[in-house]
Amino acid sequence: MLILTEQTIPTLLSVEEAFSVVSRTLAAYDAGDAVVFPVVREGLADRQAVFGIKAGYDKSIAALGLKAGGYWSGNAAAGRSNHQSSILLFDVATGEPAALISGNRLTGLRTAAASAIATAHLARHDARTLGMIGAGAQAAYQLRATAAIRTLSGVIAWDPSSANVARLADTARELGLPFDTAQSAEDAVRSADILITVTPSQSAIVMKEWVKPGTHINAMGADTAGKQELAPEIVASARVYVDAIEQAITIGECQHAFKAGLLKTSDVAGTLGGLASGRSSGRQTEHEITLFDGTGVALQDLAVAVAVMNRARAQGVGIEVSW
Repeated sequence: MLILTEQTIPTLLSVEEAFSVVSRTLAAYDAGDAVVFPVVREGLADRQAVFGIKAGYDKSIAALGLKAGGYWSGNAAAGRSNHQSSILLFDVATGEPAALISGNRLTGLRTAAASAIATAHLARHDARTLGMIGAGAQAAYQLRATAAIRTLSGVIAWDPSSANVARLADTARELGLPFDTAQSAEDAVRSADILITVTPSQSAIVMKEWVKPGTHINAMGADTAGKQELAPEIVASARVYVDAIEQAITIGECQHAFKAGLLKTSDVAGTLGGLASGRSSGRQTEHEITLFDGTGVALQDLAVAVAVMNRARAQGVGIEVSW
């Protein structure tokens, strides 16, 4: 079994490669060549944490495995990432463990890749200003991935933490992009052609009247029952795409509109896999608001993990152990 630590990951997978492998596995999912298994997602009240397990199988790349981990809200104060995860891959022929891979950076890459795929298919061709609600660790991945697939004229971001915004501004400068600090969430939303929300919020931050016609939204923060970033009226009025419908209506941004009776599963326009495969059509008009509800599926984790495992073995990177 191959063991890959967090420190080995940056040299093994780029933003562009993550975009490519995630696109392929989602297309396989759409074609019925890949499956996801029921998600485990539970709160640990005594630890102020959420723990989850996502698992799946993509026969097109012989990927079988799971990602386990979650969100520990107190980690940042101790100098650790709040998001912690590990990926375990199995040999599909024997069921034996094939690799144990640190999943923190890979989660950032695969989440941003999904968002970028949605932006590539759904944002207007002339969309140039990126608005960001939330400037934590995931925001930098989102910014890099969006910049890799779209020519941006600038970035405007809001976060209650000025330190987070300052770090995101550094990332924008590295990319050569003008950066503005929004004075409020409303300012960021009203300025955006492409809006990415990536927060742990438990209540709506973005109101419907702030979103201008033609905006594309990637709602990436809600991945647990109770989480919410958008007013349900936005979801109800937008052209909605999801990564997995059952996840979207139970743990994603769609859960609130669905529970309120403002959204039915039949109202969902398509899936990210359908966009990646070409089976689903994207934006219909320049004025409609499009929305991708990204809850994250195991196939994304497995795809990037298999790519990293194969490259690591080719380069002689990592630790091989007998199991």
